[in-house]
Amino acid sequence: MKYTSIDQFNAAQVGEDSQICAALRRVIDRGLPEAERKIWHGHPVWFLDGNPIIGYSKLKSCVRLLFWSGQSFTTPGLSPEGKFKAAELRFTKASQIDEKALLLWLEESREMQWDYKNIVKRKGKLIRLR
Repeated sequence: MKYTSIDQFNAAQVGEDSQICAALRRVIDRGLPEAERKIWHGHPVWFLDGNPIIGYSKLKSCVRLLFWSGQSFTTPGLSPEGKFKAAELRFTKASQIDEKALLLWLEESREMQWDYKNIVKRKGKLIRLR
């Protein structure tokens, strides 16, 4: 299914996944109220100045939370993901979400940003914005 809004994406989730997505959205919206939020590549993503900051997606066995610049954060608890600077957490239950840590990572995401918006122009090279 092709989602056109975060509300639609979240409504399509069932059981525990629905609760996880609702909890993540609530905390992310509270922690990044100024961010642009939309469906990007089929998943909810929040942007600051055109750069993806955080998003979540439904995987087969869990909901994955991804911070695009998360490998550069100082607050522990995220796992590296991919070949760039992204880091993730995976949830199978809403009770696994540590709101305090999530809010700390959201604060760090304002201060630590890699320029994903222009990665294609730079032929796959990232530069640090902040």
